[in-house]
Amino acid sequence: MLAIFHKACAHPPEELNSPASHNGSKKPKLPEETLTEFLSHHPHNSFSMGFGRAAVLAYVKPDQPSYSQHQRLFCGFDDIYCLFLGSLNNLCLLNKQYGLTKCTNEAMFVIEAYRTLRDRGPYPADQVVKDLEGSFAFVVYDSKGGNVFAALGSDGGVQLYWGIAADGSVVISDELEVIKEGCAKSFAPFPKGCLFHSEGGLMSFEHPMNKMKPMPRIDSEGVMCGATFNVDKYTRVNSIPRVGSEADWTEWASH
Repeated sequence: MLAIFHKACAHPPEELNSPASHNGSKKPKLPEETLTEFLSHHPHNSFSMGFGRAAVLAYVKPDQPSYSQHQRLFCGFDDIYCLFLGSLNNLCLLNKQYGLTKCTNEAMFVIEAYRTLRDRGPYPADQVVKDLEGSFAFVVYDSKGGNVFAALGSDGGVQLYWGIAADGSVVISDELEVIKEGCAKSFAPFPKGCLFHSEGGLMSFEHPMNKMKPMPRIDSEGVMCGATFNVDKYTRVNSIPRVGSEADWTEWASH
């Protein structure tokens, strides 16, 4: 899967952008170049959806068993679109809790969970994602609100990467080579056990009261790359415990 969001839409961490990307011989590509390359890798079973200059989502249909060992899903509902990779072991229980039908798949569940958080927000977003059991990664784009929401499970069963394109857009994909080619040195693994929202930034859903600390990353050539992010166990978030209808991600920006 591939998702590209304009910098004004996603607001990626500054530490993900490496100066070496602009000073070295290999430069990052523009989003449309990265999209073209991704689709060329899968010419017969991929498609993309564009949302003006704000975003583009690309998906490889699951008709090549050898391409990925993980389930891949894409769906959209009520102007919300979800790319999902992996599976949820407790999907039946989650569907029951949210009042969804038994045939609801993981991508549709994530959309419903997002809508609940956005519109009603009975629980903090980190608690909702923490309740997901399994190996998973997902990217949600709310085209009506222009918001981005992404998360990666903590068990390491699924890999996800993100980086910065030539125009400052954020690129998210499970294909490492696409990220490397499109972002040059300005990329890093998406941190496990974390979620990212365009309004609230990056946070750990396992340790939501601790800040995320950027860690410098040097590649095999000795060049500074985009930073990785770890939980800072010694620095806590300055926030008041959230309750009731206030417990949604609109509060993240105050952290």
